[in-house]
Amino acid sequence: MFPDDNKTNLTRGWIEVICGSMFSGKTEELIRRLKRAQFAKQKVEIFKPTLDARYHELKVVSHQGTEIHSTPVPSSSNILLLSSDTAVVGIDEAQFFDDELPNVCKQLADRGVRVIAAGLDMDFKGNPFGPMPHLMACAEYVTKVHAICVDCGQLAYVSHRLVGDENLLLLGETDSYKPLCRQCFNEQKIKLT
Repeated sequence: MFPDDNKTNLTRGWIEVICGSMFSGKTEELIRRLKRAQFAKQKVEIFKPTLDARYHELKVVSHQGTEIHSTPVPSSSNILLLSSDTAVVGIDEAQFFDDELPNVCKQLADRGVRVIAAGLDMDFKGNPFGPMPHLMACAEYVTKVHAICVDCGQLAYVSHRLVGDENLLLLGETDSYKPLCRQCFNEQKIKLT
């Protein structure tokens, strides 16, 4: 390649997805990767849905208390608008974004951005959650992390809801959810029917 060739300035982007149940360390892993990028002096922007203000309005905070500054946005299209001239984009609670999130992530990756998204892969009923299945399908890297089933100690499969609310979007913590393995989750479903 010659120095004046336009292709020499192209950067390569990609999509990474961190998924799993609640209490599996998704946000902790997202923050770890983003802080490493900041340490490498890369320009990093972090986004989360505006509806998630459980720990802090302007920070992504893990259950362990690790935190990083973020920008809350009402829809995935805002991520495109606010991430110009960025090397790395982090997205927390990806399951709460609209169905355009995979397309937004693809556009960012196509323009050379490293995109790291974390979110629940399944809802409390054990069904694929929001844009996550599509996002995982178009990602170059998918990391599935696991919590431990609080009933038997096996690897958790799903976030079981402890309260009777059937609304798909219910923000909560250990008072509302517990991680369960497949067998314990199925036993809970039988008890509820």
